[in-house]
Amino acid sequence: MSKVETIAIVGGGLAGAKAAEALRKDGFDGRVVLFGAEAHRPYIRPPLSKEYLRGEGELDKVFVHPESWYAEQRVDLERSTTDTAIDAASHEVILGGGRRVGFNRLVIATGSEPTRLDVPGGDLAGIRYLRTLDDSDGLRDAAGAATQVVVIGSGWIGAEVAASIRQLGREVALVADTSVPLERVLGTEVGAIFGDVHAHHGVRLVPNQRVVAIHGRDGAVDAVETADGTRIDADLVVVGIGATPRTALAEAAGLAVDDGILVDEHLESSVPGIFAAGDVANALHPITGSRIRVEHWDNARRQGRVAGRNALGHDEPYARVPYFYSDQFDLSMEYAGFPLAFDRVVYRGDPASGKFLAFWLGDGRVVAGMNVNTWKVNEAISALVGSRRTVDPGQLADPGVPLEELAGIEAKAAAG
Repeated sequence: MSKVETIAIVGGGLAGAKAAEALRKDGFDGRVVLFGAEAHRPYIRPPLSKEYLRGEGELDKVFVHPESWYAEQRVDLERSTTDTAIDAASHEVILGGGRRVGFNRLVIATGSEPTRLDVPGGDLAGIRYLRTLDDSDGLRDAAGAATQVVVIGSGWIGAEVAASIRQLGREVALVADTSVPLERVLGTEVGAIFGDVHAHHGVRLVPNQRVVAIHGRDGAVDAVETADGTRIDADLVVVGIGATPRTALAEAAGLAVDDGILVDEHLESSVPGIFAAGDVANALHPITGSRIRVEHWDNARRQGRVAGRNALGHDEPYARVPYFYSDQFDLSMEYAGFPLAFDRVVYRGDPASGKFLAFWLGDGRVVAGMNVNTWKVNEAISALVGSRRTVDPGQLADPGVPLEELAGIEAKAAAG
């Protein structure tokens, strides 16, 4: 650690901010420089499609740290920077204008960007994407002036945006190439529950349809056309069809890249001394022995901490079971688990009641679990997933059998 004088962090989001925080908490006394592409200091993204988008959340609540924190912790926050290159051989970040900043260790946390809709009319005014704080501000204003909104894509961003804009009182159609919302994440059976919630609140579901064109009038969006020829009137279109990791800097620097920056279980890349965290990291997971790239805030904040610590010479594996949450209308949920490869779904409680647990099983093991409008159980669900133990489906469905018992842990440990 004594030989590490400067640690650079490229990426001014949650993962980058948490890496900087971890460095100072671990006692690093050298220079920490954090490069962010946006004018804002680091912030969290989940509220941007939920309460902040609806105008219910205060701006200060989305920031990771107060403005004063960066000066107090001697973190050099450089905003609105354009990173043009990383010179891995000379250990330098090359910025716009040719300025070079040397480093001994580097954390890349460049995140991801929305996948663009490539159809005729895809560049019309009135088509929006949601990734940044400014995007959310602009979308809120646009929704306030709109009457008919079409959301394309029913993953987490699409489903949450559809719910929020509907709660703002606008007519909303949710168009997707799947049979139910969130099908690729939750499967058809559980995704149908979310579909019922949206339909109950007045969202028009347009399933199993691919958007082939967006029509306009006077340069602005006027309608969305699907593959079967259906035209859906719209004066605002929100596209949420996925995200692509921002790997251009890493790839040009010679790092191994494949659906993200390839890192080991310690989040170190193919180039020693360069780490990656957050959306951009395709990490080897110690529990499954396979690679996984996670695009959720919990992963960004926790991986950022681990990457920061390991940049100082620690050897901490990142073994967190992926976690995320979502709020859509009156349905709030938490999820812990890995990408689904399952053969059955088991419920604890009645989904029709609006309060239940769902478990996805593969080869007798719980690969993922979700708690809906039921709290203080997700740590136990995560422990059960991480245990890789085979379970009896009858016991899993029985609320009288503690989840900690099925995971083989003490209840106190799960609650911590």
